[in-house]
Amino acid sequence: MEFTIMLIDLLGTFAFAVTGASKAITHKLNVVGVTFLAIMTGIGGGITRDVLLGVTPLALEKPQYIITCIVGAVSTLVFKAMQYKKYRLTIMVLDTLGLGFFTAVGAQKAYLADTNCLTIVLMGTTTAVFGGVIRDVLANEVPSALKTGFYAGASIIGGFVYIALNSLLLPHTPLLLITTAVVFVLHLKWIKIV
Repeated sequence: MEFTIMLIDLLGTFAFAVTGASKAITHKLNVVGVTFLAIMTGIGGGITRDVLLGVTPLALEKPQYIITCIVGAVSTLVFKAMQYKKYRLTIMVLDTLGLGFFTAVGAQKAYLADTNCLTIVLMGTTTAVFGGVIRDVLANEVPSALKTGFYAGASIIGGFVYIALNSLLLPHTPLLLITTAVVFVLHLKWIKIV
């Protein structure tokens, strides 16, 4: 189970690192700025969650997280330099995928920390949204999660879906994947991609 959680967490980290790097490129930051924003976006929500749960942040213990963020930054720079035609759409889909992954992982980690239902939803949402809040603040913008769309709403619904499915004693891997899929589809429908 721990391998599944870490894999999904790393996928979310990569997805959010790409969105952080993309925002940095939009603001014409240099390579260091692009990498820094990718790292802060990729691991910011998870670190915030772990601190609130009173545990050592996994992203600071395992180098895979920072490496994943750097790979996300480099990938974004390469795609942007190649003038990849579907760049904007890819960023939106990756951001939505990261939202789903981090909602599921955040809820799972809160559940494993033996917290109550509302804390499970809150930690899922914090994990999914806070990296983007950090990204936007560092880019000197009002956090988009707080002003537009259904971003946090999809994550909150995902947290409740996680609780409902967990009460059915669903195995952990399907539970994480279904929660991710629900958040992913809800947000894609909101931004009218599907």
